[in-house]
Amino acid sequence: MTMKLKGTMNNFEAKKAAYMTMVKEAEQDTVKLSNAWDEMQTALAEDLTETITAEVRSQQMDAQILTARGQNVLTSKEKKFFNEVIEFGGFNEDAILPVTTQERIFEDLVEAHPLLEAIGLQDLGAVTRFIKSDATKAYAWGKLFGDIKGQVSAAFSEEQIGQLKLTAFAVIPKDMLELGPVWVERYVRTLLVESYSVGLEYGLVNGRGPSQNEPIGLMKNVDKETGAVTTKTATGTLTFAPSQFGEIIAGELHDVIKALAVSEDGKSRKVLNKIVMVVNPIDVISVQARNTIQTANGQWVTALPYNIKVVESEEIPTNQALFFVKGEYLAAVAGGYKANKFDQTLAIEDAMLYTIKQFANGKPNDNKAALLYTLDIKFQAPQPAGA
Repeated sequence: MTMKLKGTMNNFEAKKAAYMTMVKEAEQDTVKLSNAWDEMQTALAEDLTETITAEVRSQQMDAQILTARGQNVLTSKEKKFFNEVIEFGGFNEDAILPVTTQERIFEDLVEAHPLLEAIGLQDLGAVTRFIKSDATKAYAWGKLFGDIKGQVSAAFSEEQIGQLKLTAFAVIPKDMLELGPVWVERYVRTLLVESYSVGLEYGLVNGRGPSQNEPIGLMKNVDKETGAVTTKTATGTLTFAPSQFGEIIAGELHDVIKALAVSEDGKSRKVLNKIVMVVNPIDVISVQARNTIQTANGQWVTALPYNIKVVESEEIPTNQALFFVKGEYLAAVAGGYKANKFDQTLAIEDAMLYTIKQFANGKPNDNKAALLYTLDIKFQAPQPAGA
């Protein structure tokens, strides 16, 4: 169950927006970027501490009541681990979070952040390598009782997830340790979900590739010969212009699906019911407005043709839409969450700072796993009566 905090996280949201603005700048000042990240983490810790402390004061700490309300109750192993965190005054060196806690962090990530679920983010647990198969090649016809023909082995390849590390800074105020294991676990889990979601969405959408120690994002193309990673240019323009029977919208999206139905090497692939449209939160209302109708009984219904799913992401520039095919992008986290002390002066006094690391990576199957389009949605101003 996703954590639902009753307090506000306004300071964190403001610092996060400032950090993401810096990340997207063409020329980045590493010092300012690092400071912006630290400020975001500090704001997250402060907002979380204030919110959780307020909830502790207002709720009964009875496990049965909390369970009935859908609140957080720990397993015996989780309770033992976080009691040890409290006794030690923080994480032991090289501490690894319990597997069940890691699973809940992943569940919270994909439930609270629809883009990560839509991309198909996988949690490989402790495994950092896996075998990937190409269903179009993993077979061979041959004569009965004859030798097995064909290069079936060429249909399989090994993928490595442990190439890149995603690091979150866990600032744990010492006062938080006095609230008990349930609230310490909830604090750490919420902090990691918020921190990792920022890093994952950036990496899986705008990641600049191995040369920058980042994933290859959906917004990027890769040169097969040189390996150079570049930002996609728009394939076309979408107007979602109104028409009597919606043929303009249906036609524009028909062209998008048709383009995605052919891979980079010219092979056809099944894409129906697998298309996701990602737009900036500023543009999502315009897209919805052009695809919303009022039924005969007065209800308003929003739906895109061909069962296209719409999700929001601040990683997408305004006036642009990114379409991708589910299953054509590899995105995974692996290796567990490993905590280490981080010796550095903190903006928050009376707190311990830890780095919590996990392996993560992402890359498209080819440059046509996703396509970028320009949005040109216009609305006519209402004409005055009698004009």
